[in-house]
Amino acid sequence: MTNPPTIRPDAVDYLDRQQTAADLRAVREQWGDLLAAIDCPPRAEWPPRDSRALGATPEAEAEPNDTPAVGRLPLILREHPAPLNLTALNAAVETERELFQLCDTVAAAVQRPVRRRYHRPQPVRGRAAPRGGYRSQAYIDSADRADPARWRTASPTTPGSRTHGLHWAAVWLEGRALGEESGDLFSPVLPPLSETIATTARRARARVERALGRDNQPTQLGQPCPYCRGPLTAYTRSGDPAAATIECGTGSNCTAPVPLNGRRRREWAGAELVSFYVALNAAQRRAKR
Repeated sequence: MTNPPTIRPDAVDYLDRQQTAADLRAVREQWGDLLAAIDCPPRAEWPPRDSRALGATPEAEAEPNDTPAVGRLPLILREHPAPLNLTALNAAVETERELFQLCDTVAAAVQRPVRRRYHRPQPVRGRAAPRGGYRSQAYIDSADRADPARWRTASPTTPGSRTHGLHWAAVWLEGRALGEESGDLFSPVLPPLSETIATTARRARARVERALGRDNQPTQLGQPCPYCRGPLTAYTRSGDPAAATIECGTGSNCTAPVPLNGRRRREWAGAELVSFYVALNAAQRRAKR
């Protein structure tokens, strides 16, 4: 009987840091979707918002849309006096608060303070030196303070680096989690601080994906299969909206022109979803006649 291979502690630490970076990356990549969801009423049907374009009808595509594209939305939460989706708003506010506070904590622990320069005045010819001689005068190194890699903690008078939004906060934390160097600006992140970053990142990702309906929970669709009238179930994969699938519960007797999955059920995935929505829309139009 052979013993199972032993995983080295440094390998475990590497994998943990990579997972933390992946969680932070998932948060910032889905942040625009979450901000957009705040101004959209929650929907009981599926698929998630960013996949709806796959099933858009020509009539829907022709409608004017003045909403800015997700990529151009500001990545700083703004006032929402009448949000249409409180779940999305609460998730965004809580996630932003947690990551900003974590950046402040990490910066206080591993970020070098701003350097101070010292200048000693030179004696002036013909003028007596002051009692005790000339003293060095300290001043803040403005170039070091303005280093773009530095996280500037918020104060009562300035928001600091928070003005760059959650996207920058997630990028900055990812750099600290992976141990990226920037001269002597940062010291290594050690436990238990690295564990705190990992826990916060994992919790933030779960919160964002839950608010967007991307938390691996199956969704029963309200419409029957357009080929056999069987029940339809949709699935999403955490952090990867493009991996969404739809499954018909009838089984192999369904006549849909797609392959069977491991459960012997017809399944639409990827580009097949386009033909699925075309068939679904056609079935709905026939039912209205």
